[in-house]
Amino acid sequence: MLPPRLWASVLCLLWAEGCRCLEATGGSFTADGAVRHLVTALDGVYVATEEKLYQLRRDLSVVRAVNQRGVLTGAGDAAQFSRVAEEDPGNATFGVNVLLAFAENGTLVSCGVTDDECGYCELRALADVSAVLHRERILVGPPGRSGASAAVLVAVDGVERDFYILTAVRQRKGESSRGVCASSTEAVYLHDTDNRHDGGIFSFSGDSSNPLFKSRGDVDFVDAFQLGSAIYLLANVLPSEAGGGRVRLIWLRAKTKKADTLKSLRGASLLVPGQKGGRLAASSVVSAGPASTLWAGVFGADGDPSATQLLLFDVTPDPEIPADKDPDFCSAVTCGRRDGAAKELQPLKVLYRRSAMTSVAATTHGTWMVFFVGTEDGQLIKLSVDQNHRGTCPTVLYRSADDRKAFPGMRLDRADGKHVYAAFDDQVLRVPASTCRTRRTREDCWSAQDPSCVWCHSKKSCTFKDECQNSHWFSFPDDYQKKRISYTVQRHNSGQIRLDVRTHVSADQNARDTFACQFSRRSGELCSREGPFPTFPQCTCVLLNGTLSAEGTSAAVKVRLGPTVFTERIKLTTCSDIRGSPTAALCRRCVETGCGWSEDGCSWATAGATNDGVCETTTTRPTNVSPEIYSISPGAVSFYGHNRAVLLGSNLGHVTGVRIQIDEDCAPRESPVWNNTGVSLEFHIPAIRGKGTVRACAVLPDGGCHGDAAIAYTSAPSCAAVTPSSTWSSGKRTITLAGSNLDAVDGVSHGHALQEVSLPADRSFRNLTYQTPAAASTRSVFSSDIYLKVANETLACWQSIAYHPDPQFTGFTATRRGDDVRVAVQKSADRLEMTVKEVSASGVYGGEEYPCVTEAKDAGDSADFFVCKIRSAPDVNFRQLKVFYGDKTVTLRNTSHPFALMWLVVLAIPCIVVAVALIYRRQQKQLTVKMNKRMENLELDIRNDIRQGFVDMQTEKANLLEKVGPIPFLDYKDFACRIFFPEVNGSGRRTGTRTRNAKRPTLQNEALTASCTAEARGRPKESVPALSELIRDRRFLTCAVHAAEEQKSFTVKDKCAMASLLTVALHGDLSYLTETTEELLKDLMRKNSTAQAKMLLRRTESVVEKLLTNWMSICLYGFLKESVGQHLFLLASALTQQIARGPVDRVTGKALYTLSEDWLLWQAQDFTSLRLKALFAAGGGGEVSEPLEAVALTCDTVEQAKEKILRTFEAKFGFPYNRPPMSVSIELERDGAFVALEEVDASSEAVGEVTMLNTLEHYKVPDGATIKVLSRKDPSASWKGEPTGGTSPDSARSQTAAARDGLGSHIYNGDTSGKYFHLIDPDVDENRGKNPERKKLKLKEVHLTKLLSTKVAVHSFVENLFGSVWGPSNRRAPLAVKYFFDFLDRQADEMKISDPDVLHIWKTNSFPLRFWVNILKNPQFVFDLDKSAHLDGCLSVTAQAFMDSFSLSDTQLGKHAPTNKLLYAKDVPKYKEEAKDYFRRIREQQPISRSDFYKFLDEESKKHQNDFNEAAALEELGRMIRRYVPQICEKLEQTGAPAQLREQLRRVQETSDGARKSRGAAADAF
Repeated sequence: MLPPRLWASVLCLLWAEGCRCLEATGGSFTADGAVRHLVTALDGVYVATEEKLYQLRRDLSVVRAVNQRGVLTGAGDAAQFSRVAEEDPGNATFGVNVLLAFAENGTLVSCGVTDDECGYCELRALADVSAVLHRERILVGPPGRSGASAAVLVAVDGVERDFYILTAVRQRKGESSRGVCASSTEAVYLHDTDNRHDGGIFSFSGDSSNPLFKSRGDVDFVDAFQLGSAIYLLANVLPSEAGGGRVRLIWLRAKTKKADTLKSLRGASLLVPGQKGGRLAASSVVSAGPASTLWAGVFGADGDPSATQLLLFDVTPDPEIPADKDPDFCSAVTCGRRDGAAKELQPLKVLYRRSAMTSVAATTHGTWMVFFVGTEDGQLIKLSVDQNHRGTCPTVLYRSADDRKAFPGMRLDRADGKHVYAAFDDQVLRVPASTCRTRRTREDCWSAQDPSCVWCHSKKSCTFKDECQNSHWFSFPDDYQKKRISYTVQRHNSGQIRLDVRTHVSADQNARDTFACQFSRRSGELCSREGPFPTFPQCTCVLLNGTLSAEGTSAAVKVRLGPTVFTERIKLTTCSDIRGSPTAALCRRCVETGCGWSEDGCSWATAGATNDGVCETTTTRPTNVSPEIYSISPGAVSFYGHNRAVLLGSNLGHVTGVRIQIDEDCAPRESPVWNNTGVSLEFHIPAIRGKGTVRACAVLPDGGCHGDAAIAYTSAPSCAAVTPSSTWSSGKRTITLAGSNLDAVDGVSHGHALQEVSLPADRSFRNLTYQTPAAASTRSVFSSDIYLKVANETLACWQSIAYHPDPQFTGFTATRRGDDVRVAVQKSADRLEMTVKEVSASGVYGGEEYPCVTEAKDAGDSADFFVCKIRSAPDVNFRQLKVFYGDKTVTLRNTSHPFALMWLVVLAIPCIVVAVALIYRRQQKQLTVKMNKRMENLELDIRNDIRQGFVDMQTEKANLLEKVGPIPFLDYKDFACRIFFPEVNGSGRRTGTRTRNAKRPTLQNEALTASCTAEARGRPKESVPALSELIRDRRFLTCAVHAAEEQKSFTVKDKCAMASLLTVALHGDLSYLTETTEELLKDLMRKNSTAQAKMLLRRTESVVEKLLTNWMSICLYGFLKESVGQHLFLLASALTQQIARGPVDRVTGKALYTLSEDWLLWQAQDFTSLRLKALFAAGGGGEVSEPLEAVALTCDTVEQAKEKILRTFEAKFGFPYNRPPMSVSIELERDGAFVALEEVDASSEAVGEVTMLNTLEHYKVPDGATIKVLSRKDPSASWKGEPTGGTSPDSARSQTAAARDGLGSHIYNGDTSGKYFHLIDPDVDENRGKNPERKKLKLKEVHLTKLLSTKVAVHSFVENLFGSVWGPSNRRAPLAVKYFFDFLDRQADEMKISDPDVLHIWKTNSFPLRFWVNILKNPQFVFDLDKSAHLDGCLSVTAQAFMDSFSLSDTQLGKHAPTNKLLYAKDVPKYKEEAKDYFRRIREQQPISRSDFYKFLDEESKKHQNDFNEAAALEELGRMIRRYVPQICEKLEQTGAPAQLREQLRRVQETSDGARKSRGAAADAF
């Protein structure tokens, strides 16, 4: 059996997609201690810790690991260090202070000190670090194991290239070495790297002196590097009496003589804006060129090192500075008194401000500078900066779950620069330097704002530019831009209005050569033909009439760059019409419409600034009614966010949201508010990718944001220990979790009851206490994993609690001690380890309770005793003692009471008399009247059934949704396609085998499916663009729809297909689709007479009614997913689990627990639950996993039991088993061997010619049995014989295969006359005595209580679902609902409909019936799941209750009413009031303007503009239209449409016919 730690490996084998392993970061490595040095080479990585030296490949897999422990012998300078094997004992370690990769001679320089602080150096082979080429006892680098030192390999160009090792050593004046070796160290040394110079390798002596230089004060060195012949040293000069701390830059010139190199010393001070001093934390070269050298550093303040900022400097060496005249440093031969100050360098730019940055690495991509920043709380952040020093929004590349500090030495992969090596404590990560490959669409690739990413046309993916060869590409421009286009509007003196559009993209040269723009608006042309020719990246439009409408003009700009085409919508308005008080919101509105902003307000672009930066200087003056923020609670949350945060302040009455500004100049996040009292409000703090402090302000309706508060995002909570580690099954034991960031935990749940969340009783950063949830009463011990609820996430705690049976208190004894009574409570010994504080008691005497204070515990082998004391007790003889633990009360009776035995005898006598009388009567009846016995038994069975139904209904605990797993939401495309084409795409899961009710594909279905495929199949037909243009004429489209609907051959199925194809074809222009739908709806309303007004939109019998369904689904997808989806999935899951709790007939699908009378299994026999231990085969060596506990019923067939085991697997691990159920078999462990379980085998019971499927009871499977799950050896076997009693094993296996293959035709079809049956007996004659239990009379009406118990079990889920639809009283309805209801109100007014019932019915039919009922009955439209016919029947009951909530009539229900109406008869009146209130709130909600709603529609179009194949939809739509061309032309002529439309239609037909003939001729020729 596999150990628990190998479970992850087993799961990786079972589901490859679930185990990302190292792909998430590109590779990882965990060392045996904290990383001290990290060095990269072209083909490897080298890591040094306190105990080990590692050689790693580029993917961080280990090549070699060298032990740094050894034996130190001798003393002083004569001491020797000898390395020992890892398993051998040692008395010292070699601590590395200098680690350099010397690629030119293939060696790794490793120098440091041993435990006696004596120097020790080794030269090791780069290719194999276990090979030592040279070792020497010499000091190179700092004398101790301290940091704050730097080293670099210096190359000197000459006749023969030479190399030195430069070491810059931390300086502390007055600090002496504690080691036995003399080590008087100076600031900087130059050491030899070979034996060519006097003194040999590692020597620092020169020709006539020792080449080193000194410092005047205390110094910490941060970095050292060489660019060309220039050597750079970065150091922190610490504060002293002479002055504060400062950051120094030292230049040296690499020369042949070491002394000459050090004499070339020049220095400068690096200034930090706004600070007198500063401290450098990390350093990186950005770029080195002939004109300038750019360098970046992370600087902190002297007083607050965590207040860090990333600064950019030009550090080009200045030859004007005198050599060796620095005030802080001097060469050893010229040291003397120095006066004056060093040259000061100002930063070019403050690139980034953030708390606690610890490391930085930089590189360049074209004109861009790219920075990788590590933080103290375990993040790796990417920042791109353009040539104007403007930065993009920071991207979090990696985020540790805890607060592991990023190691300062961060390195780029030297082979390709596409990965970053970063160390966090003992872990080294290889993190992708770009998120290109995670970007799925062209727009997403551009919005990544990553200069290294391009959209590769040939690959149809976002990738690195060097990976896109011989192809068109499209990417982010060379400077930072927030949008793909910007535009300005100018009015010239001639009155001409000119629109200039500038694109902010980059593309290959061939694409730029084909640059073109097309301007359009919904009606008529926009531009005259006088405009200049477009030249990349700009194009111009001269407006036709020279005027703009007062409400503004909506236009579209289509840009073409080679094969890349994208469209942006813009809003044009007369600039002077944008008036108001000069606020930042008004300024942004002005600039966003292409106008210019100045002190005078908004004007044409030629008279003001068009950059939105000008709006930052336009501040809204605070007034005495501006909102103020006092506090936000909690002020610190994890990066998962927090639900229901509380903001306190003043003047909050008009606040609509809370804006979270994560980074400067980046898009903020806004959260809506509720429970706004004016001085407090609630809102959700959103989740973010990173950690750190963000700012929050209160948003007003005008867009202004007021107040300022800080919110700190920290790491995720983690668990380290749990105390105690066990609990009793009834729960409520107080548990303490220890860990970190536990104050961010909202609740705790256990694996066996994930939906039951225990709120923390007390919590702090380090500790949290809560009470355990209860478990099903069990006599066995099981382990339950602990999970932490944080905002909307459920995190594994990686700790577990052992559940034991409840403690058994067996008795007590009481003894008098003075005025007090000492009570000893006896408890059976167990492993709960209960403490004195967890047990309390009280004695009962005379009807009163006397507290018994627990004082001690005495543990024994067989029993434990808790000793408590009752003070001033009236008597020692207490009748009862109540023992309290958790929330349980156990009553113990005093068994030594003198009257107890007497009462037992008195009670026993009448019981015996009654028993004797009953036995006598029973014998008399048996002897005299057999028929009476039969009638009595029949009556008794019915009574028992009724009573059992009542007992079950009152006592059943519906512990539903214990293990649901993640919610499998469909993405938008799949959701939309299942709504648009339910007959093709709406049958079930996307993965796995075809569902039972899936339909065979047809040519039309394939065409409809093609429209839901984003990738085009081949080149679109020539008629497609023309048809696309034609349907965008509203008059043509409405005439085409009406003409087609008037034809008898145009069926309802055709109407739905046309509506959905139109939806797909016009999905990119939802505003036009909305206008067309409104026009068609007006026609439908005019068509219906007043008598038929209430029937409007009740059914889907026209194109527009299906269009309305599709339109509602598009607009409400976001609301459905965010607010309602979870509750719908929970209801479907709860119903599925409730159905599975009792018997389910495998042949018919009927169940004992259901909501639908039609699906009620009233013939069910008695059954019990079984707990099975499932083992899963792992690999081919016979190994199995840890047992997984699953629950089945004795009446379950083998296949049902197998399905329950596989569902348990999926619920526990969050993904399905790696093989379909038909390819899996199960075996029962019996007497040490495993026996195969099959639905049909030689032992199957046959009734006539009908075979009963084998159940667990048939195989006599006991409770706690072990079941092994393994793959079938021959899953495709088939059987052609008939199941009989006498067959061979081989024949039995064939029967099993046949049953498996043939049962599908008998499942859920109500046909019990087939070859098999399960719980419902076949209609054949059978010997009654052979199985009397199965032949008992069963009445359907007796089991109707099961409908009610099922309704009670899922009632909370139904309530939550309905409540999520109409929401709390303060929640606004979705925009689409408000917009459409207002449209219906306007149409009712125009048609002068005075009956309010008509308008209510319109709204009910268009929204709850048309959208919600469709969703409630078909959860497979929203989730990736299979919906059985039984589940469909149950959901129909809840959908009927939902629809009844909107009914205006009150239905009187009697005993003959259908049960689906009776079930919710008492609930519907309450639902009706909530539905009325919902409609009232929608009516009173602030109206939404058409422009705002169209903006929402445009955003939805952009989100999904590449999801569908519009060309395929247009092709199929063209086929429909071509069938009715004459009728459409006639309709166009009747409506007075321009003849141009008829000509366009005929051209489309001719083009299509010509293409068809060409294809036919080609086929004939072939």
